[in-house]
Formats: sequence, structure tokens, C-alpha cells
Amino acid sequence: MAFLQLPNLGTIHYHEYGTGTRPMLAFHGYGMTGRQFEVLQKSILSQYRVYSFDHFFHGQTQLDNWTEQQILKGMPKNMVRNYLEEWFYINGRQRISLMGYSIGANIALVLMEDYAEWIDEVILMAPDGLSVYKGFNFLMHQPVGKLLFKTVTKSKWLAPSVLNSLKKVKFIDESLYKIAYSEMDTPQKRQDVYYTLNLIKQLQPDVVKITNEINRYQIKCHFIFGKHDMLFPINSAAAFMSRLDNPVVHEVPMGHWLVTAQLDEYLVNCKL
Repeated sequence: MAFLQLPNLGTIHYHEYGTGTRPMLAFHGYGMTGRQFEVLQKSILSQYRVYSFDHFFHGQTQLDNWTEQQILKGMPKNMVRNYLEEWFYINGRQRISLMGYSIGANIALVLMEDYAEWIDEVILMAPDGLSVYKGFNFLMHQPVGKLLFKTVTKSKWLAPSVLNSLKKVKFIDESLYKIAYSEMDTPQKRQDVYYTLNLIKQLQPDVVKITNEINRYQIKCHFIFGKHDMLFPINSAAAFMSRLDNPVVHEVPMGHWLVTAQLDEYLVNCKL
């Protein structure tokens, strides 16, 4: 494990693993750490040397003296460039690949806006950022939604009640309910949810620019979706993928929780 010091932002902790030689920068999903992708031993890790970063409010990554007001305003997109610039400074400027799962896909996509010429391949699993997710948009950008989100995360009893209601109306399934509940059962966890989603709310990828750059530089793109994923299903990415020349699309018989040994076996069998 090692650290990147990003100017005006903070200290980024990352993990390095894999027996392959090709470098891949990876960004995990909510509630996990950069070690999330270690389960992909037979597929990804046999081909790549993975550098996987902890998100802020996860693992050992720390903001540098940001106020709550700054956090709620969100991290500007141009700060994401520093992830790669600092990594290049340490490891030398070279061709790379990217991987992102769920909210981690946002960072991978934002990097593609400015560094497409350096990218060979990208793997996006149940990715956020390919279209506007109405639920997040409501909570992050609409006055009523922002007030609701703040109220829920400050309340000991309201968060479980809201999650139960969402499950009853089938807005989320049982697996998403369990994941969300486990991340909202203490005051610290609720605050981390609130801060994390606000911090990344400005990281909205420019899908037109990205798809143009992918086609221009012929970047190999793999998209992996869970057939039963109610959060980021395959149809949420249809418009994005339709703009690409040669996307490789996988839909596996799973839900949103994709990064598992089952997926590793699938990827080996399909020879990713």
C-alpha cells in the first residue's frame, strides 16, 4: 500500500496487487476499499498490476482540513486529474487501463475525458455516471431532496424507516436493502454516506466527449451489468453504449453486488 498527496485535496491511500504487468488504476464501490478487486484473481489480476484507490471517507484516504461547507459543495472535476498526474509522477508517464465499480466508475470516466490517449482499456462494472440517476440527482441537487437526505442521515430512526419503505415499493431489492442498511446503522456511517455522496456530486462525466474520445483512440471498453441490478441496470447505459463503435457488453445473472468470485469465474470463461 502507498499514498498520493493531492494538492488542495488530501492524502489518497491505494493498494497495489496482481501478478500481471500491465498497469490498471481501479476505483471501488461505496462501503468498500481499494482491496475490493482482489477477489478477481483468475481474470483481472492475472493480467494486470492493479493500483486501487480508497475513496474519501473510506479506508485510509483523508481530506486535508476541508470544512463541511466545502464537502457539501463537492469536489471539482479538475481535481480528479491529480490522481493520474501524481501516479504518473511516481511511476512515469505510460499507457494504462482503468476499472471502476458502481460509484467508482465516475472517477474512471472523468479521467477518460482528459487522458483518453493514454488509455488502452476500461472495465466498468454496474457503473454510475453513464446517465443521470434520478434518485441521486434528487438527493444531491434538488432543495427538497437535499433537505430530506440531510434529515435522514442525521436521524437514528428515520434512515431504517425510509429504507423499509423503499423496499416495500420495490425501489430497491433485498440485496440493496441489506447493503444500504449496513451502511446506515451508526451515526458515523450515516455521516460518511452524507459526506461521500456530496463530495462526488460534481463528478458528472461528459458522456458525449468521453464516447467521442473512446472511438477516436479505439479504447477497448467492457461493460458488466447484473441482470437483477435495480440500481444501475443495463438499460441505464443504453444511450451511452449506442454511441460507441465496439463496446463489449456482459450481463451476468447477478444483482448490483458484482465483484465476487462468481464474477471472476465468469470473466475467465468469457476470456475477458
